[in-house]
Amino acid sequence: NLREYAQCAELFERIASSAPNAAELTTRASLLRGAKRFEQIELKPSDPTSVVVKMFTLAVTSNDEKIDIAVPSGNFGNIYAGYLARRMGVPIHRLILATNENNVLDEFFKTGVYRVRDSSQVAQTSSPSMDISKASNFERFIFELVGRDAEVVKRLWQQIDREGFFDLRNTPYFGALGKSGFVSGSSTHQDRLETIREMYQRHGVVVDTHTADGIKVGKSYREMGVPLVCLETALPAKFAETIVEALDFEPPRPSGFDKLEKLPQRFEVMDVDVDAVKSYIAKNTGL
Repeated sequence: NLREYAQCAELFERIASSAPNAAELTTRASLLRGAKRFEQIELKPSDPTSVVVKMFTLAVTSNDEKIDIAVPSGNFGNIYAGYLARRMGVPIHRLILATNENNVLDEFFKTGVYRVRDSSQVAQTSSPSMDISKASNFERFIFELVGRDAEVVKRLWQQIDREGFFDLRNTPYFGALGKSGFVSGSSTHQDRLETIREMYQRHGVVVDTHTADGIKVGKSYREMGVPLVCLETALPAKFAETIVEALDFEPPRPSGFDKLEKLPQRFEVMDVDVDAVKSYIAKNTGL
């Protein structure tokens, strides 16, 4: 349910900005998460962002080699790690950001306008982890883009709260955006089906729907002589219905997941209330 997902994301963003121990609360909340992943801002060896930075680093064989990396991106965590790796010296030529029909980030990198969608405007697609109205981790990139000026970031996000968008086109930051290493594009359901079929027919590999988005957009930017790496960000088994539509067979399941639907489900229904969620996290994590 996209509306509930958006509400859950908004709750955790409000928690992250409303308490002195917010970072610890949201980190502990990751132990309880069902809808979304949250990270602390600090880049630590155990941080998921650090792991992805290392992965980008391993993608190149020497400092003389330049590569393009395509990343399926509804939210901004994985590709932001690529941005950090590039700034740290990993010879990444371009970071290719791929969205589905919910093209909030594609619109920003092409126009300089970041326009948050209302949940009623978010399409339900066959790559659902990218069905977002507001990209998490995106503020981390904007912080770097505006010269690490927290006040500018604060003003931009306040404008989002008031007006639903911000526009960098007539600011000094728009030029920096064009030099950031990012290019972007979007993909449709039909694109996903065709990419899944092509990958299986040509390589015998079954890819999930999100990865298919990344491959489709990545190939649209492919340059002769520049290796293209497309990140696989999910398992095909999670999106069996679309895999069957594309290939006429069920994708293989990883060992241990064959009886997943028969396992007990543990959840608790709560009101959309910041204080209630904070209390629940604290109670169930010992904070």
